[in-house]
Amino acid sequence: MSTEIEFEIHEAVERRRNFAIISHPDAGKTTLTEKLLLYGGAIHEAGAVKARRAQRKATSDWMAMEQQRGISITSTVLQFAYRDCQINLLDTPGHQDFSEDTYRTLAAADNAVMLIDVAKGLEPQTRKLFEVCKMRGIPIFTFINKLDRPGREPLELLDEIEQELGLVTYAVNWPIGMGDRFKGVFDRHQQQIHLFERSAHGSREATETVVNLGDPKIEELLEQDLYYQLKTDLELIEGAGAELDLQLVHQGKMTPVFFGSAMTNFGVELFLRYFLDYALKPGSHKSSVGEVPPTYPEFSGFVFKLQANMDPKHRDRVAFIRVCTGKFEKDMTVNHARMSKIVRLSRPQKLFAQDRESIDVAYPGDVIGLNNPGVFAIGDTIYTGQKLEYEGIPYFSPELFATLRNPNPSKFKQFQKGVSELREEGAVQIMHYSDEAKRDPILAAVGQLQFEVVQFRLQNEYGVETHLELLPYTVARWVESGWEVLKEVGRLFNTTVVKDSMGRPVLLFRNEWNCQQLQEDHPELKLSAIAPVSGQPVAG
Repeated sequence: MSTEIEFEIHEAVERRRNFAIISHPDAGKTTLTEKLLLYGGAIHEAGAVKARRAQRKATSDWMAMEQQRGISITSTVLQFAYRDCQINLLDTPGHQDFSEDTYRTLAAADNAVMLIDVAKGLEPQTRKLFEVCKMRGIPIFTFINKLDRPGREPLELLDEIEQELGLVTYAVNWPIGMGDRFKGVFDRHQQQIHLFERSAHGSREATETVVNLGDPKIEELLEQDLYYQLKTDLELIEGAGAELDLQLVHQGKMTPVFFGSAMTNFGVELFLRYFLDYALKPGSHKSSVGEVPPTYPEFSGFVFKLQANMDPKHRDRVAFIRVCTGKFEKDMTVNHARMSKIVRLSRPQKLFAQDRESIDVAYPGDVIGLNNPGVFAIGDTIYTGQKLEYEGIPYFSPELFATLRNPNPSKFKQFQKGVSELREEGAVQIMHYSDEAKRDPILAAVGQLQFEVVQFRLQNEYGVETHLELLPYTVARWVESGWEVLKEVGRLFNTTVVKDSMGRPVLLFRNEWNCQQLQEDHPELKLSAIAPVSGQPVAG
C-alpha cells in the first residue's frame, strides 16, 4: 500500500479522540454529553434530560421510553468536530440495570470520563464501571459535577478517589466557591481565573471573564473570602499534590481532575480543551495475529453493539462498528471472520444519536453504523487482507430470569422477530429450556428495568403484548466443557439446565449456595460466570 495512504491514515489517527462517559445514575451524564455537543458546535441549544414540553429533548436520549422516564437506556454514539479534532463520544446508560450495554461500549472506547456528583462522591455504579476500565487499561479523566449545588470539599473528593480507586489525582482546574457562590474555576496550567456568568438553564454557552492570577482586577470581580480560599487551596495542592504525568494517565494510573457544572456550563469548555490535549489517541488492539496498530494499512473493525428500530418508519437494524485499522470506504467488500464470508458494506452512516448521515470514509477511532440484515453479531470482526479476529465481547452473568409468553397466536411471527432482534442487539439475554416441549423463551437480565424495556419495545415497535412470569433463579453459570461432559454427569439436583442463544449449556440456580454445592459434588464440571466469547448463534 502506498506511503501516501499510510500518511493519510496516520494524520487521521492523530486527529481522532474517542471516549465513553461512565457514572452512577443522576450524576448528570446526559447533561454533560449535551453540553460537550453544545461547545463542539454539534447542537445550538442544549436540552435537559427530563425535558419540559417547551424545551427540546436531550439529543442522546432518543428512545420513546428514555424521553418518558428521563433516563438513558441504551448507548448511543455522538460524533462531532472541535479544534481540528474528530470526537467520537460513546454515551452509555448510567442506570445499573443496563450495565451490560456499558461494558460492551467500553470495549470500543480509548478513554473514559468518570463523572462524579460533588455532593455524593464515588457511588457503587461508578466503582463497578471503574473496575471494567481498569481491567481494560483505559485512561480515566474525572469531571466532578454539580458545583452549582452544595457539596463535599474538593480536597476530600480527591482523597477519596486516591484511597478507594488507587488512582493518583491531578487537579487540572480548581473551583472558586460552591453552590450559589460558585463563580468559576482556576486553570492551573495557564494560571488564569475563569469567571462565568449564568445563562438561562445553561442552554447556551456560558459567558466568561478570564483574568490572570495576581491581576488587581480580581478584587473587583471576586469576593475577598473566595479569593483568599482559592489561594489557600492552591498552596495546599501545589505543595502536596503530584505533578501531571501523561504517561501515567495513559496507563490508567493517574486521573486528571476537572471541576465544573454541566447544568450551568461552568468549566465544560475548559475540560474539553484539555481532554483533547491529554487523551489517548486511537491505539493498538489485541487480535489473533497479535497487537495490531491503527496505522496497519488494511481495514479492520469489530461490532460492539447492535440496535433495532432506531428509525421506527423503516424497522431498521444497525450494527455499530469500531474502526480499528486502515481506511474504511463506502461500498468496500470485507471478510467476515466468524462466518468466513465476504460482505459488501453499503450505506455506511455517521451516527449522531438517532440521526444519521451517509459517509464515504472513516478512520481508526471512528464508529460507523451499518445496516444489519442479520449478518452481524456482537463481537464480530470484519477485515481486509490477512485474516485476523479481535477478542470477543463477553456476556456477563444475569441475576434475574423470567419466561416470556405471547398470549396472542396470531402475533407469533411478530413475537419471534421482536425477540430475535432484541436478543441480537443485547437488550437482554435470551435462553431456552433444554426440554423442546417448552417453547417460551427465558429472558435473562442484569436488572429489572431490562424486562420492562423489552416488553415496552415489543409492544411499541412490534405491536406484540406479552406476559412475563418471573423464575426463582438468581445465578447462571456456563458449562465450559459443553454438552458432552454434562451428559456424562447425569442428573443434577437443585439445578435447571437451559441453553443460551448460541445453543451452549447454562445451569440456573436459586442461589450461590446451590451453585457451590454442585461444584463440590462435580468438580469435573468447569463453570464460568461469563459466557464464552466464541461459538455460532443458533436459531432462537
